[in-house]
Amino acid sequence: MAHKILIVDDAAFMRMMIKDILSKNGFDVVAEAADGAQAVEKYQEHQPDLVTMDITMPEMDGITALKEIKKLNPSAKVIMCSAMGQQAMVIDAIQAGAKDFIVKPFQADRVLEAINKTLS
Repeated sequence: MAHKILIVDDAAFMRMMIKDILSKNGFDVVAEAADGAQAVEKYQEHQPDLVTMDITMPEMDGITALKEIKKLNPSAKVIMCSAMGQQAMVIDAIQAGAKDFIVKPFQADRVLEAINKTLS
């Protein structure tokens, strides 16, 4: 059975890029969210195996959403996505429970490596 993935990013084209990489490699993208508040809702609704989470978003940022998801499910698997130069936020995210992080612009092999490593 394909692993269920929730993609969270405020940029639609970024969600599309990740979805494209994942779909071509046998993953099931069960939902997408454009901000952290939506991410928490969709997480509860779909109970995905893994979440890819952008750090910088309107409404609720990725680190806050990560913390909320971890409250719902302490064993939730979340991979943070960040632009270059957000190292301090990446450290915050790892401390808040993120399993890994990928840097934009996405390299398909790095995305798959992070996801496969986190799910194994």
